[in-house]
Amino acid sequence: MTTPLKSFIEVAPNSDFPIQNLPYGVFSETPEGQRRVGVAIGEWVLDLAAIEAAGLLQLSGGRTYFNQSTLNDFIASGRENWTALRTQLQQLLAADTATLRDNAELREKAFFKQAAVTLHLPVQIPGYTDFYSSKEHATNVGCMFRDPKNALLPNWSELPVGYNGRASSVVVSGTNVVRPSGQIKLPTEDRPIFSPCRKLDFELETGFIVGKPNQLGQPISIENAWDHIFGMVLFNDWSARDIQQWEYVPLGPFNSKTFASSISPWIVTLDALEPFRTRCPEQEPRPLHYLREENVDNSFDINLSVEVKPENQTQADVICKTNFKYMYWSMAQQLTHHTIAGCNVQVGDLMGSGTISGPTPDSYGSLLELTWNATKPLQLSNGEQRSFLQDGDTLIMRGYCEKDGLRIGFGEVSGKVLPAVQFNFDQN
Repeated sequence: MTTPLKSFIEVAPNSDFPIQNLPYGVFSETPEGQRRVGVAIGEWVLDLAAIEAAGLLQLSGGRTYFNQSTLNDFIASGRENWTALRTQLQQLLAADTATLRDNAELREKAFFKQAAVTLHLPVQIPGYTDFYSSKEHATNVGCMFRDPKNALLPNWSELPVGYNGRASSVVVSGTNVVRPSGQIKLPTEDRPIFSPCRKLDFELETGFIVGKPNQLGQPISIENAWDHIFGMVLFNDWSARDIQQWEYVPLGPFNSKTFASSISPWIVTLDALEPFRTRCPEQEPRPLHYLREENVDNSFDINLSVEVKPENQTQADVICKTNFKYMYWSMAQQLTHHTIAGCNVQVGDLMGSGTISGPTPDSYGSLLELTWNATKPLQLSNGEQRSFLQDGDTLIMRGYCEKDGLRIGFGEVSGKVLPAVQFNFDQN
């Protein structure tokens, strides 16, 4: 039996960040301080710029990668370096390796408590696309707003439905979210009104980061798609349901989605997630040939949860528990379909999974579903009810994999809802 890899850094048994994980992020010692790349290990951040400067990392390309404000250059350097760095870091952090363990001066420079640093957006995101790949979520929405007997549109089971979103408003966990305003069509009125959003919602998602680009006009094949994915993040694609309901026909979401999308600060690599591979649900009808993944574990067993914490409350209530494995379309299928017409993706591009809902009412990944469009409000532990998010609410998403004593986690993505901007239309 192989002895599990252990680090000289003490890691709690319930930590998301054991030596088998080592997710990548960007941090600074102060909010406005110099940013550089680090990895999470237990409660600590290991400063890769510091150990790179000490000559402890050997990567191809003959250059430095980590004294930078984003991960893009390192990701673009290729899978050979992704694998090499992971191996070297696990060796340096291993309990029986003295190089870093016994160098007190370097440890002082290289390790920082996560709670004492500022975490930033880990990548510069050239483009962002959001998919709609949970069959349960799509069915629930179709039942609410269309015919329950024909909840799914004919194309849904044939291709990964998606839309191109707004990369500039992707923010890192901890960033406050201002309630959006826009046009809302009330059922009792002939024309829309301008109003702050009255149905502000979350969408429980994950996202993957593109690690390898393709040329314009040259699609990524399903056989090669996994090689183009660097890692995954937690993702809250905030949604203004009432603005969306009025604006989305015929071209889809616009202002209802552009105001904010939040990601977790740590990118968990596919290598770390490898022990937790599983199969997507059976796809019927069988996809067209370019989308077929034959005999592969093309999904991951990732436990996901959502908590809401009202203003001035210390306790957060868990309102949803679900799992990534329920997703109908895989990340490889999403990426392949995204490029099949010739679209060129770039390093750092973010691809959202779409809302992740499970088969039971407590596993629905949005308030729209959990409260069935406000007809079944949630009861919180402080006595309050929620149909949609209120000003002052903090929304927290968490995710982790666990099997055979190994836990690989994502940390969290959180955001607090601030009141809408006040407009005075009497002034020119």
